[in-house]
Amino acid sequence: MAITHNLGFPRIGARRELKFALEEHWRGELPAPALLELAAGLRQDHWQLQGELDWQPVGDFSLYDQVLDMSVTLGNLPARVRDLGGDELTAYFRTARGRAPGDAGDSVVAAGELTKWFDTNYHYIVPEFSTDTRFSLDPSRLLAQIDEARGQNVAVKPVILGPLSYLWLGKAKDGSDPLALLDGLLPVYAELFETLGRTGVEWVQVDEPVLVTELSETWQQAYLRAYRFLAGRGPKKLLTTYFGRLANNLELALSLPVDGLHLDAQANQDKLESLAAGLPDDRILSLGVINGRNIWKSDLNALLDRLEPLHRQLADRLWLAPSCSLLHVPVDLTSEQQLDAEVRNWLAFARQKLDELTTLATALNQGRAAVAEALQANAEALRSRRESQRVNRVDVKARLQALDASWGQRQSPFAERIRQQQDRLRLPAYPTTTIGSFPQTSEIRQLRRRYRQDELDERRYRACIQHEIARCIREQEALGLDVLVHGEAERNDMVEYFGEQLDGYAFSQFGWVQSYGSRCVKPPILYGDIQRPKAMTVDWIRYAQSLTDKPVKGMLTGPVTLLNWSFVRDDQPRSVTCFQLALAIRDEVLDLEQAGVEIIQIDEAALREGLPLKRSQWPDYLDWAVDAFRLAANGVADTTQIHTHMCYSEFNDIIDAISRMDADVITIETSRSDMELLAAFDRFRYPNDIGPGVYDIHSPNIPSHDQIVELMAKAGRRIPAERLWINPDCGLKTRGWPEVLPALENMVAAARTLREAVA
Repeated sequence: MAITHNLGFPRIGARRELKFALEEHWRGELPAPALLELAAGLRQDHWQLQGELDWQPVGDFSLYDQVLDMSVTLGNLPARVRDLGGDELTAYFRTARGRAPGDAGDSVVAAGELTKWFDTNYHYIVPEFSTDTRFSLDPSRLLAQIDEARGQNVAVKPVILGPLSYLWLGKAKDGSDPLALLDGLLPVYAELFETLGRTGVEWVQVDEPVLVTELSETWQQAYLRAYRFLAGRGPKKLLTTYFGRLANNLELALSLPVDGLHLDAQANQDKLESLAAGLPDDRILSLGVINGRNIWKSDLNALLDRLEPLHRQLADRLWLAPSCSLLHVPVDLTSEQQLDAEVRNWLAFARQKLDELTTLATALNQGRAAVAEALQANAEALRSRRESQRVNRVDVKARLQALDASWGQRQSPFAERIRQQQDRLRLPAYPTTTIGSFPQTSEIRQLRRRYRQDELDERRYRACIQHEIARCIREQEALGLDVLVHGEAERNDMVEYFGEQLDGYAFSQFGWVQSYGSRCVKPPILYGDIQRPKAMTVDWIRYAQSLTDKPVKGMLTGPVTLLNWSFVRDDQPRSVTCFQLALAIRDEVLDLEQAGVEIIQIDEAALREGLPLKRSQWPDYLDWAVDAFRLAANGVADTTQIHTHMCYSEFNDIIDAISRMDADVITIETSRSDMELLAAFDRFRYPNDIGPGVYDIHSPNIPSHDQIVELMAKAGRRIPAERLWINPDCGLKTRGWPEVLPALENMVAAARTLREAVA
């Protein structure tokens, strides 16, 4: 019998229940017991939704982040948090956010560094290490969830992050080698496994996604040493990999003394038959046959063609699962009653993916006839998508074929352009600006909701948005910022807003996915060829510029970010789709320039996110990603200043590619990492202007004047003062005005201090 299981389930809830409860708790409106009770209710609901599986994940649920959860389990919270005392939940949120409910003054600390989880748009809290790091086991969270699950007759399969991936994902603040901590870490993992074994757990899922990267021989040897040490301790171990091919690590994975191996079957298609043939007789093979990161229906008949021979060969040693945790897709398609019916028929969210998994297992175990109706419906949906004229447009494809290299070139080198821009803009030293958005208040969200539900007509809606833009301009002028923004009150999301105005996109109503903590995004569904029917931002920017003599930036999302933060069609290369998006953004850039906009920011926050996990594949991706940005940005005159923004990018190792983008100004996150990212400039002389972020907008903490001056002093040791801008790390939509105004006041005051020093 083929066995079914899941690697993880979305934890925010079908209606974002966890998000709203967390935010109430952080505001002091929801006591901790009530928050924990709601979390327990969500876990119960999620186990019920997975009830047809043979094994269900336990421990995949988190109040903020699964990596932070592992740090708690291993007794590895930062000393600055531990020293403040308080209960476990207080320390947990202090690590995640820099403060817990009720904290003030000395209780406010630096939040843990936040960065992307491999090549996804999920962010994790980076474990912190030093040569003095010591680990100690606290299994209470995991054991409590196992008890909960057993109370509901769940076939429990605990989920933990493996020791090598935990070390690889962390960062040593003192520059030491995290791998040197392995000998101290392994006994704690052994104790954890033995504890789980004593509770009667049969299988434990040990996530080691780092195995799909290109590991050095040192790390490969560490894997062998670690799993030999852990062999035979506690439950049977399912070593779990995802997000890519094992490639050169396949032999290593097969040699580890574990009881089962999970791999992404789609990424490793060419290896499945040989892998099954060489699998030791005492080991199970778990195949991630359903795409856990995208929302298209699987081709069930094609999958069965591949799986049936493997099933005959492996029998009950064949396990079926999604390719990765379903954390990266929305919960349930049945909620989507307003989604275009044709497009809806092509989709599968988390619940539907589990249904697909059950259909495959039933077909393998009982024959295809047992699920003939489901297989026929699946085939019809795939045929409908393949033949739809809405997906393929001749005019879009023809325009793409007409491109040549000149479309991506600026008229003059940066050194010439910047002189013309300075003459035109007349900005002071250390010019100040923000990244684009200002607080999205409940009034703004209600305004957009009423407009969408036809409770507000177009004229009244536009008047209300203009009122918000005017307020935003007034506040910025009062603060003394040098380059202003219109505040983006009309935008629900930096990707969805543009997708709604482009042909080839569809939109869900409840398709929320967790980005980090309580932050959720609703990725648009990019199903067909992209075209821009009309201007998308020009009227709003033109109105904002009419209210001030200072320059107002035009704010756009770049083609690579539009691609990487959407659920993207899988029937053509991603590069082709990206160039279609670039042409649409290029049209908007030229319209903004024609309207007199002097500065245009094209955000590429997700550039790094699309990097393949294997470095050997980076050049190909970076070539077409950079070309797409240049295609979008470089049709303007020399006097028009192009900005781009990247947040939480860890860009040091792709600084050459970022330089090739040739943006006049780049703004980046550096405050949470204490300007560590600027170490790239020790070896690389970045030629253009740069704004290192000095205000961590993912924390409610307000940076002081002295902190900002100190951060900029660190930046100034690597970058000439005449090429430095001052700005927050990211947009301000998630913060409130009471936080934003004093933070920006301190930022502007710091700029004045710095200008006096160079005067």
